[in-house]
Amino acid sequence: MTEKKDEERKHAPLYDLARRVMLASIGAAVVAQDELENFVDRLVERGEIAEKDARKLMREMADRREKMDKERRQNQQRDEPAAATKADVDTLMSKIAELSRQIEELKKERAK
Repeated sequence: MTEKKDEERKHAPLYDLARRVMLASIGAAVVAQDELENFVDRLVERGEIAEKDARKLMREMADRREKMDKERRQNQQRDEPAAATKADVDTLMSKIAELSRQIEELKKERAK
């Protein structure tokens, strides 16, 4: 029980750092979205683009962000290792058993 808590404490700074980076990223994305909306609104107010075009631009940006998020999630899933199956574990256990047997045989030979 104590070892588990010690291990959790060792990883806590890394967890905190990762959490802060993620929260900062989310905050930056929100600020960027707000700034983009404000910029487009100012263009409309000055008559530099039509409101219809502004809505289209914002829709395109949202679609592009969704596409990028989807691609990022797909890349993450592809990069994550697959969980070991029972067959994988059984195969490894049999290899370990065989290696252990060979080690014991070598020990016995050396002892002679």
